[in-house]
Amino acid sequence: MVLPACGVEEPTGGLDEVFDVREAELVSAVSRGCVFELTSVVRAGTLPPIHDIFLSRLASGTCAWPAASIGLGTSINSTPSLSLVANDLGVAAGFTVKNGYSGSSPRTVGIKHVDPELLTVVRNTGFAVYLGTGSVFLGYLAIGADGTTLTAGGTKAGIISPTETGSGSNFIATFPDFFTSTTPPSVVAY
Repeated sequence: MVLPACGVEEPTGGLDEVFDVREAELVSAVSRGCVFELTSVVRAGTLPPIHDIFLSRLASGTCAWPAASIGLGTSINSTPSLSLVANDLGVAAGFTVKNGYSGSSPRTVGIKHVDPELLTVVRNTGFAVYLGTGSVFLGYLAIGADGTTLTAGGTKAGIISPTETGSGSNFIATFPDFFTSTTPPSVVAY
């Protein structure tokens, strides 16, 4: 197991304590023979709790690179929902977070393209309701059959894009060539 190094103190109680602070939700995906895991961990000594989100590459006989981790974001007083998909072009990590300490702070969605070899963020995007007047919740990420189109779906309370079409509290966002361009998504509400 790789312990995060991004400002999170290593527990002193051994592996049992490591598992105690690890959130129940863990998602994994494979890119270029490497297994990647997206997890959230409660930062020690924080009240309200701050959840740090980490993407870890696991060491294995099929992975050309060593185990490593990168911090992707934080969520304040709200356990982040996590979604992870990957192919040979890259890893796409998505999560819903709360960025403020107020109980009424809106939830936002972050989506990051991470290079599987360098473990660096290549693209940083996401969704928030205009002027923070509502929340967005990520339900899933999916890679299309073409291997390059990323689809994100979920729920929302408000308009999340000035070019959004349709109406309703659900949305589907389609990113063409997600891993090879910065083309913005088309967002359809229903």
